[in-house]
Amino acid sequence: MRFAYLILPMMLLAACGSEEKRTADRPEVTINAGDDQGGVVVKAGKDGGNIKIGGKGASIDIDIPDFVDLDVEGDFDIDGVKLYPGSKVTTVDVNATEKDGLDNTTVKLGFTAPAAPKVAADWMAAEFAKKSVQVTRTGDTLAGKDKDGDAFTIKFGPDGKNAKGEVLIVKR
Repeated sequence: MRFAYLILPMMLLAACGSEEKRTADRPEVTINAGDDQGGVVVKAGKDGGNIKIGGKGASIDIDIPDFVDLDVEGDFDIDGVKLYPGSKVTTVDVNATEKDGLDNTTVKLGFTAPAAPKVAADWMAAEFAKKSVQVTRTGDTLAGKDKDGDAFTIKFGPDGKNAKGEVLIVKR
């Protein structure tokens, strides 16, 4: 749940001054976070967004036009390893729940990379090795655990001459 509480302020800050940089290739962002007391749902993309906050006896539902302006590619890394150079994040999906003191968070990032799947997977595997992060490789899929013990999988598939991929990070 703590992860979602960090993301929400970033999203709200991104709303401020978003007039300056409007691009059609912003990622679609979905955040679902909650516990026994209520939750937060944030959905945003190139055409605007919505924030819903609900709990015992109160709820807020706000539409926000053109509000995502995040540098997801620049901010994303696993133990210092970023996506293949020139990659573009297409989707961000965060699901975080807290129940009985247990924090369950799943983060999915969809992305495109300007290289063949094997080339992008080779590059990321080498970067993880430089950072002493152990990964296993099956074809063009990398899997491992970050230094906090969170499991991650990075899948690369063909997208014409380039790669399309998904990063999955699971914290339990």
